[in-house]
Amino acid sequence: IEDVRTKRGADIASDHQLLVAKVKLKLKKHWTMRRTISQKFNTAFLQDTNKLNKFKIVLSNKFQAFHDLLNGEGTTVESNWKGIKEAITSTCHEVLGHKKHHHKEWITVDTLDKIQERRNKKAAINTSRTRAEKAKAQA
Repeated sequence: IEDVRTKRGADIASDHQLLVAKVKLKLKKHWTMRRTISQKFNTAFLQDTNKLNKFKIVLSNKFQAFHDLLNGEGTTVESNWKGIKEAITSTCHEVLGHKKHHHKEWITVDTLDKIQERRNKKAAINTSRTRAEKAKAQA
């Protein structure tokens, strides 16, 4: 620990004050395995009959081509599964596309206004010079 100070500016809904410390650390490198991120397909498009029919046609065509390949040679279960999986995922990618992530706002404007009002009152209390001003600001 190199330096320690307290700050009054943190708004944490109590009379405690924020402690700020300057710390010198040596960190180890953290090795992580990289995983492929699975993307979800937009299955809501299947409610539309046009998209559903197109999806069925494309998928049946790919399965037919895959079935023709299976008849010709002796394949393993693993290669069969890879072919089926590839047919389904490529069809979903072509016809449906990926879902778009819409992040919902987790804090409302009303809440932000109340936070700002509380900060203003706290600043008025902290900057008051006399007990009368402080009591007036707290009321």
